[in-house]
Amino acid sequence: MLATRALSLVGKRAISTSVCLRGGHGVAKVEQYTLPVYFDRRENPLPDICYVQTLSPEQKSLKEKEKGSWAALSNEEKIALYRISFKQSFAEMNKGSSEWKSVIGGMLFFIGLTGLVVFWQRKYVYGPVPHTFDPEYKAKELQRMLDMRINPVEGFSANWDYENKQWKK
Repeated sequence: MLATRALSLVGKRAISTSVCLRGGHGVAKVEQYTLPVYFDRRENPLPDICYVQTLSPEQKSLKEKEKGSWAALSNEEKIALYRISFKQSFAEMNKGSSEWKSVIGGMLFFIGLTGLVVFWQRKYVYGPVPHTFDPEYKAKELQRMLDMRINPVEGFSANWDYENKQWKK
């Protein structure tokens, strides 16, 4: 009795497992983001997959020739084999790009655009400069503060000679 129960459980498990594998709807689609991708980076010199995924007939024959002696291969064939596996060499990866020129150009463009916006705002958005910024008004304001003896211990009134009416030297 125990044996029949065990066999029936194993049978049910096998049926349920096969149904789970198939899912009852056929084969599940593999999403693109789950597959390994190729990229050239100095930090990871051996990518998960080769650069060329589908080989041409010439590349297939070259791969067959690769299995033999490498002394029989010419330099061009060795380079072609390398290019099947990798897009760039270390020297090409380390070679500087001229991207900095476009970055500097973009920065200068936006700085110039900002300058134009500021100029436009000063001309059309903001009103005239208040009279309190005039040099005459500033001189009168300074004289008034000196006459009132504002902050005579540590402030600028401490540097004013009230007897000679000039700044202390």
